[in-house]
Amino acid sequence: MKTSDFYYDLPPELIAQTPLQQRDSSRLMVLDRSTGAVEHKHFYDLPSYLRPGDCLVLNDSRVLPARLIGHRETGGVSEVLLLTDKGDNVWECLVRPGKKLRPGAKVTFGNGQLTAEILEVLPDGNRLVRFDYEGIFLEVLEELGRMPLPPYIKAELQDQERYQTVYSKVPGSAAAPTAGLHFTPELLERIQAMGVKLAYVTLHVGLGTFRPVKVEDVEHHDMHSEYCMISQQAADIITETKKNGGRVVCVGTTSCRTVESFANEDGTMDPHAGWTKIFIYPGYRFKCLDALVTNFHLPESTLVMLVSALAGKEHIMNAYAQAVQERYRFFSFGDAMFIH
Repeated sequence: MKTSDFYYDLPPELIAQTPLQQRDSSRLMVLDRSTGAVEHKHFYDLPSYLRPGDCLVLNDSRVLPARLIGHRETGGVSEVLLLTDKGDNVWECLVRPGKKLRPGAKVTFGNGQLTAEILEVLPDGNRLVRFDYEGIFLEVLEELGRMPLPPYIKAELQDQERYQTVYSKVPGSAAAPTAGLHFTPELLERIQAMGVKLAYVTLHVGLGTFRPVKVEDVEHHDMHSEYCMISQQAADIITETKKNGGRVVCVGTTSCRTVESFANEDGTMDPHAGWTKIFIYPGYRFKCLDALVTNFHLPESTLVMLVSALAGKEHIMNAYAQAVQERYRFFSFGDAMFIH
């Protein structure tokens, strides 16, 4: 199976640069994975495709305002992007300009509320950085940091909360679990009132989610690692849904990867916390997930491979061709798809 099998042609103007004013007014393509049939709806129509006894699995991770712009001791501007908390105020980070930020270099942010020292250059070019500050790190970040928007979004984000889901709770992601951006509190209430349960899991999205697949043979791709947690409550809801014949509907590829990483063979779930490197591509047999709410993904990405594993590559490529033809909005701030 070749990476190029998952290529499609996307006009750049279809890449959404800003979120819609109303979260749930985005379009929703509904794809029947057994027939490939497509319907064109809006996201607020989603409840009509859900049934009492189903459960929605939602990723409640919150994006850190992890992009910091500061000044080196020499006065030059530098950018530090937080990736992974290593403990003791040390983070793995992406930095710019790399040539100026060698071990020992220091960067100051704001009016000196936060300083950073480069400790080590890692083999992949990332840095280990120690931060020094007064008070609570998350509060300092909220004040000084910016949202780390994906590289294909060039517009400035006016409202930082629009890159967070309305149910985000646990800080730790470097990117948003974007399928969840379409939900409003009112829509979630409507869904619950129908008899659909909500199960919250946590997967902290890493920037590796945007990393291109560089090998031609899909099976040789080395998947990035992400930390996730499934509580006892979420595990119980998912298990009960499976046992009672309801469907497990994952919101986003991150929720999908979380439940598929740790589900038992019969689709039931136990509480779990740990790292996952699961790579889902055609040929994969789903243990837990029955349906998926997702956005439209980058050509040749691991996420296009994941949805192809669920609906079949031919059905996905046909659906994407229709989305281009119908001028859907693509990627993080774009429209959604419901695969059932």
